[in-house]
Amino acid sequence: MAEKPKLHYPNGRGRMESVRWVLAAVGVEFDEEFLETREQLQKLQNGNHLLFQQVPMVEIDGMKLVQTRCILHYIAEKHHLFGKDLKEKTLIDMYVEGTLDLLELIIMHPFLKPEDQQREVLTMAQKAILRYFPVFEKALREHGQKFLVGDQLSLADVILLQTILALEEKIPSILNSFPHLQEFSVKISNLPTIKRFLEPGSKKKPPPDELYVRTVYNVFMP
Repeated sequence: MAEKPKLHYPNGRGRMESVRWVLAAVGVEFDEEFLETREQLQKLQNGNHLLFQQVPMVEIDGMKLVQTRCILHYIAEKHHLFGKDLKEKTLIDMYVEGTLDLLELIIMHPFLKPEDQQREVLTMAQKAILRYFPVFEKALREHGQKFLVGDQLSLADVILLQTILALEEKIPSILNSFPHLQEFSVKISNLPTIKRFLEPGSKKKPPPDELYVRTVYNVFMP
């Protein structure tokens, strides 16, 4: 039996959370080695485990993969979440790249000064409502399927749902003007593997708190 993938990252969402989402969506169990100190990170770096000296890093299939998008692409390709042909792959890639741009704002939010956080929530809402969500609303309306691309779950669906739910934690009304995205969110959330990941006790990480922020600073700040 193949070894479970092992994820190396602090115990929180950050850029690793998308990897957890995708592994969970395809029903792959994984282990985690949480980084809590600068010394743990340096040990990985000194052992030549990190190609560019940074995490996320995932040990999978005898490889040590870094760079979040690369990790996501590998898992998606391996588990048939990356479309049936070049056209579908390219469309999925465009949707994912756009969604990750929005998700990056959410990832960085806990590290802002308190006085800047509320202003950034407004910025996130504006970008989601005016730039990103109209793209997906139109795609779902015109496609006529519950998935963004083709007739099966793809990486684009998983990352979009992750981003929607993270935004709804901060702005519960974010989908009020997007009925197709509302329907999409419900349907994808109820797929068996994803439903399990959304239940209490899964490896889905909670919203970042002060402990997570302190841990990140301890690990990454010299």
